Amino acid sequence: MSAFWTSYIAALVVINLVGCVLLIYFTGRSRPGDAKAEDTSHTWDGDLTEYNKPMPKWWVNLFYITIVFSVGYLIYYPGVGSFAGIGGWSSVGQHDVEQAENEARVAPLFAQFASVAIPQLAADAKALSLGQSVFANNCAMCHGSDARGSRGFPNLTDNTWNWGGNPDDILHTVLNGRQAAMPPFGAVLGSDQAIAEVSVYVQSLSGMRADPALAAAGRARFEGVCAACHGVDGKGNPMLGAPNLADDVWLYGSDLASIREGIIKGRNGMMPPHEPIIGADRARLVSAYVYSLSQGRGAQASGH
Repeated sequence: MSAFWTSYIAALVVINLVGCVLLIYFTGRSRPGDAKAEDTSHTWDGDLTEYNKPMPKWWVNLFYITIVFSVGYLIYYPGVGSFAGIGGWSSVGQHDVEQAENEARVAPLFAQFASVAIPQLAADAKALSLGQSVFANNCAMCHGSDARGSRGFPNLTDNTWNWGGNPDDILHTVLNGRQAAMPPFGAVLGSDQAIAEVSVYVQSLSGMRADPALAAAGRARFEGVCAACHGVDGKGNPMLGAPNLADDVWLYGSDLASIREGIIKGRNGMMPPHEPIIGADRARLVSAYVYSLSQGRGAQASGH
């Protein structure tokens, strides 16, 4: 926080505290012309009388005690700009302490599977149940609770893998994340006609009906620009994360507009590394769960 905002917030806090003191002090004082406490003002129903009695001293002193407590609180805890407080407390610090305590309690539960191979974990009902819970808490927001993904987020229940679907590949993905990097090719291809030809050819690779003349023209352009990553046959390269364009699985859509958009603007999907988030033991369990889904065992083991 900058010095300006620190000073601004500190000034607001001081003004409010001083304002509270002055408000209590001046509203509690008797002023010339005020009615005496025992004087009556209004009377209703013959015997209900309004008096001008001040608040009891003990009541007023409670307000002052509250203000003193507030000052002490703001000295001990952070609350005045960037001043951290003499107590050294912070919400981040408390979170870290509580997280470490919780991790220590559950660590043995996950550690028992640390040396078990992922294919074995994928056949263990208890390990799959734990892996599913890790998936639900950390992966479902992108891939869906059923792991079938959505536009831009891959389906994990099939056998189509941009980066490889063997246990080691999946674990590497979970631990270290993946960064897709298809650069924009609109300027490289140079014209709307060229982009249209390549788009139609890409559609033809997966067996969709396409204009033969446009596809034929697009093939030469594809082999000169796109084959470096996707291969001459368009079947992709798991080493680069380049998807197979010759199947019927499309991460961003198979319609012509979506393909054109990918060619013109590129694609930059990113899965963050999860080892810093969930640790190695949980990563192994969730990798086993994902692997089991692609092998057709996860749904059965989890009761779905």
